[in-house]
Amino acid sequence: MVKQVRLGLIGFGNVGQGLAQILAESAADYAAARGLELRIVAVSDALKGSVYAPEGLDAARLLEKISADGNFHGLPEEKPAWDAVAMIRESNADVIVEMSYTDLKTGQPAITHFKEALSHRKHVVSTNKGPVALAYSELQQLAAANGVQMGVEGTVMSGTPALRLGMEILAPAHIHRVMGIFNGTTNYILTQMESGMSYAAALAEAQKLGYAEADPTGDVEGFDAAGKVVILARLLMNTALRLDEVDRTGITALTQSDVAAARSAGERWKLIGSLEKTETGLNASVQPQRLPLAHPLAGVSGATNAIHFSTDYLGEVTLIGPGAGRLPTGYAVIEDILAIYRE
Repeated sequence: MVKQVRLGLIGFGNVGQGLAQILAESAADYAAARGLELRIVAVSDALKGSVYAPEGLDAARLLEKISADGNFHGLPEEKPAWDAVAMIRESNADVIVEMSYTDLKTGQPAITHFKEALSHRKHVVSTNKGPVALAYSELQQLAAANGVQMGVEGTVMSGTPALRLGMEILAPAHIHRVMGIFNGTTNYILTQMESGMSYAAALAEAQKLGYAEADPTGDVEGFDAAGKVVILARLLMNTALRLDEVDRTGITALTQSDVAAARSAGERWKLIGSLEKTETGLNASVQPQRLPLAHPLAGVSGATNAIHFSTDYLGEVTLIGPGAGRLPTGYAVIEDILAIYRE
């Protein structure tokens, strides 16, 4: 028997469009193999507008409309008076997929979206780091009180299942340390510096390729990676950290002479997010580190991400995969929805 799962999307940028593309191509496969018919019924985007069809929207047609016009205006399903909160309250969506922009200072408007959805007994799946880094415990309590679940796999390493691996498979092996490359932009810059580029030239190329924003501060100063370290602390080590408790240094001060010195010593610079259990608590940091070339993280190049677990019973485990991108992050949403309904 196939169960219909109705999705309400907040945001229809790269991630939302990646999710729509996956569903246009593979929804029938998921129905046949998993018994779940995943159907978009509503979309609300602050710039592109809102659309709603209780029986389902054609994902391919939504993508065609955005490609042609950049918005939903003129579609028969358009709901011009709706914003995200109205969509949550008035649509028949079973799952709200929160993909609005990330704000690591306030978590808004995403925290409001989470609370509204959970209060209306709708599951929430999100790729937005803000609510998870800043308000996870409160939101988890609200979800439990309303008998619904949250899925947040896409907040750390896109569709690469770092959280699920740590929470479900490796937790019984007693994780005592986690370290990783959690920001593809900085890893790309450092890789280009290895090849001889200056920091400024590597950053300019990263911006040209779309890896870095016009204002790259969140990436190059380590704020993005620090947000992910806070999420890992809460979900993998049951410790609530604030962003300002992460010892954070970015890569902006690294020079070609630093890179050359590391190379001559058989080492390579990486921006490493780290968590380590100690007798007095949990040490959390984001720092440029020189890693021996034999270390599993040293060979991770370009915009790729990786996470390295140290456990008591299994030893060292490394997972490498994409940490961003339209389809990988769209797929993170699929992972979480399948997990919610499997449970």
